[in-house]
Amino acid sequence: MTYIRVRLGALGLAAVLAGLATPPALAAPAEEPTAAPTVEEQRLDRAAPQEILRRSGFDTVAPELARGLGRVRSYAEAERLVVRHGEELWRRAVDRAQGRGPSGGDLSRDDDRPLYWARLGMTREVRQWEPEFGLTDTQRTKLLTSLERTSRGQDTIRYPNRKGVKRILVTGFDPFTLDRDVRISNPSGATALALDGTVIKTADGPARIETALFPVRWQDFTDGTVERTLRPYLPRVDLFTTVSQGRVGRFDIERTNGAWRGGFPDNENLSRTETIPVKDPDSQPQWTPTTLPYKEIVAASTGRFPVYDNTEVTEIPAGGTDPVVRPGGPTPGSTARAGGGGNYLSNEIAYRATLLRDRLGLRGSLPGGHVHTPVLQFGTGNTDPATGTVTDPQFVQNRLDIIAQVREIVRVAAEASR
Repeated sequence: MTYIRVRLGALGLAAVLAGLATPPALAAPAEEPTAAPTVEEQRLDRAAPQEILRRSGFDTVAPELARGLGRVRSYAEAERLVVRHGEELWRRAVDRAQGRGPSGGDLSRDDDRPLYWARLGMTREVRQWEPEFGLTDTQRTKLLTSLERTSRGQDTIRYPNRKGVKRILVTGFDPFTLDRDVRISNPSGATALALDGTVIKTADGPARIETALFPVRWQDFTDGTVERTLRPYLPRVDLFTTVSQGRVGRFDIERTNGAWRGGFPDNENLSRTETIPVKDPDSQPQWTPTTLPYKEIVAASTGRFPVYDNTEVTEIPAGGTDPVVRPGGPTPGSTARAGGGGNYLSNEIAYRATLLRDRLGLRGSLPGGHVHTPVLQFGTGNTDPATGTVTDPQFVQNRLDIIAQVREIVRVAAEASR
């Protein structure tokens, strides 16, 4: 996620995203739907999302769900339908990214945006669905939660029961800063689709990668989506890394994560400025460290972009009142204001994942941390959201290069974590 940090009162951020088409409401809605579309869902009606869906073939996803909802006669049927469609959407996006099945159109297969916009089309259908048998707010929320989890790969993480195969867990994010440029793509999300279920060769043998995606929404993180997804797997994997988009032209291995939300608006245009809320706050540390083999990663030749060991944080020193930038990391007793990855949701997923690692007693045995990718940029001359196209050759090549370099960084990390 973009590299967002407080530096002498200034917020720094980057970008990624785009597309979906508005499906017809076929599920016998009431004349006045009880639930208005969310801020994210309202962006569906813009031209770029519609084009992205159409050029990938994902414009059929939400209408198919709507037709299915129109045929169900009970909540139990609806629940099964939503789970099936959510899982199918995730699998379809992964298959498309990995070259399986029809491309659905001329949009490059490595594109993460069709999944994002198709999911929003589906959630909008569920949110505005008014079945004849009635639906409580609690039931609707459960359907939406199931749809979110299944369509993000969070409930389909599977590792083979074979000795000699390392297990690696990688996470990515949705596109974000969409009001800045609705065409944006997120290379961490594209990487998750490209790597899910793949096997890489290491000096120690094969390693299986499983992935999941997370939303760019403060409330979902408050509700524990990261911990719920990762807790069953961290004790069983050999390495994990959360991934998000960061600075222009570089990768960063974030050395330290901070327990602070800096308030930058999320995909619902909501802000949060506070200590990251976690269970058992009395034992909550201000900082958590990476246990990724950062020295080996930085020293390796992994791809086109330079890779840095980023040690900088922003803190309020012990006994102080004002934020101070510390290039070498936090000082004893300080209060976090930005980790190496800033104070947005990229820092937060890194903080939550590494705190969970530590609370599970795995700090000394499980390599894990955060990787920030370069900002995914459009080609020269295609930088104006109002006049630019949704894709171009340089944009595609930039994304492919980032995906390939994340894969190589993961391979190096796996080999160095023997």
